[in-house]
Amino acid sequence: MRKASTQQPGSVLTPSAPVAPVAAARSAPSASAIYEGYKAQRDVLTGQLQELEGTRRDITSQMEETAAGSPEHKALEDRLTDVDGRIKAVDQMLAGNSAQLAQAAAVPGAVVQPPPDIPRGPPEEVYVLSGIFIIVVLLPLSIAFAKRIWRKSATAITSLPRELTDRLLRLEQTVEATSLEVERIGEGQRFLTRLFTEGEGARAIGASSAKAIENKPARERLP
Repeated sequence: MRKASTQQPGSVLTPSAPVAPVAAARSAPSASAIYEGYKAQRDVLTGQLQELEGTRRDITSQMEETAAGSPEHKALEDRLTDVDGRIKAVDQMLAGNSAQLAQAAAVPGAVVQPPPDIPRGPPEEVYVLSGIFIIVVLLPLSIAFAKRIWRKSATAITSLPRELTDRLLRLEQTVEATSLEVERIGEGQRFLTRLFTEGEGARAIGASSAKAIENKPARERLP
């Protein structure tokens, strides 16, 4: 005989606690991220190899400066052996990294090409059109302007000798008058010199020469 389930009055049913959601698994890295990781590993291994090779060169140079068989030389040999072993290990790691890198690059989407460089500044068509504008428009204008300036300068040059003619004539007359005065002054000085040095005979000669100079035209007196 079934027993009917009875519920006591006043009792409250408590809801069950909610089940905690299961944490979603992390998404696997993309092929591009794996490829970049192998590239970063290669860069690190290459730097370590270069550093070890530099250390080996330093040890070798120190061994050349120490005497063979000395304790210092023996210690350097031990260091050199250790460095050679590390170099060999890094070489092996680089070989494995190269294989992994090649394998990762074979996955589609692993190698992402960088975006093309966007040229800055105006396009090339602007420079071409500017050159055509200079040749077609500005060059004829500059040639016409240069011809205009040349014609004005040629007119000024042809009128210049006419203005200078009168000035040259006046200058020539001034030079002739000045030379005449200079010649008179020179003759007077020579006459006075002879007068004081030679006596009465020099006075007569000086008077006649001064009179002859005064009677000469101005153009004949010029040398």
